[in-house]
Amino acid sequence: MPRGSSPERERQYEHIRDSVLERGTSEKLAEEIAARTVNKERARHGESKTASRSSLQDISSSRRGGLRSHSGAQGPTKEQLYNAARQRNIHGRSTMNKAQLEHALDREGS
Repeated sequence: MPRGSSPERERQYEHIRDSVLERGTSEKLAEEIAARTVNKERARHGESKTASRSSLQDISSSRRGGLRSHSGAQGPTKEQLYNAARQRNIHGRSTMNKAQLEHALDREGS
């Protein structure tokens, strides 16, 4: 944390770092994520001397986390679906998008 940051930002940093550590991330990465998040919030609230354009114009960290927190598992990736389609020898798989691959695999599996 930068020198002179408020006690509120210190608590925010500790909370974010601890939360990221609980998810199994390394100490170094957890500290980096926490510092970046807190620095972005400081910039958004005018507490830092300089601020990047993305810090000011991008969606806030808390809003982004709120949007992503309830999405749950997104299922297999397109690459995983493509590999499964290749193993089942589904024709036209190279031009299919993720939804089409899922549909083709469901049809093939039935």
